[in-house]
Amino acid sequence: MWALVESGSISEVYNKPKQLKIGDIQYPSNIHSLWSATELKAIGVYEVVQDDTNYKNPEYYTNTDQTFTFASNQVKATYGTATAKPLNDTTTDGVVTRGLKYEHCFVIDNQAYSLLEPNDWMVVRNAESSKAIPSDWLDYRVAVRTAASDMKTKINAVSDVDALAALYVYN
Repeated sequence: MWALVESGSISEVYNKPKQLKIGDIQYPSNIHSLWSATELKAIGVYEVVQDDTNYKNPEYYTNTDQTFTFASNQVKATYGTATAKPLNDTTTDGVVTRGLKYEHCFVIDNQAYSLLEPNDWMVVRNAESSKAIPSDWLDYRVAVRTAASDMKTKINAVSDVDALAALYVYN
């Protein structure tokens, strides 16, 4: 990402190399890869320095748009304070917006379903013809449902988004 600085102020920020017209001179897009940082700065083109200090995982937080500043011969992109997404469902004017707890429990249910569905035919066969389900398959199905239930209990017990995110940290 680059910024064009003119008269001490950022006049444009762009993500990919592009042609530039600065004053009466037209520059090709390949100057971004051919010229040194010093040469680019001499014409007012600065590579943007990312400051992700306030940036948080967008699965759990809403981040602000970046702001760009020019100081000390450097263009910096920074985020404002991130806002935690709601854990619980909210209702506004009769419209329900699902919270993170609901969404994460929904994912757990779908994962359990996708693990159980390939061998559901054994359960149907048992119901229709009383043919026994092998005990290892029964144990597997119980283990899947137990693990899903345990995780949903943990999800519903959290009190903030950081605690929810910590449930998904694997060592």
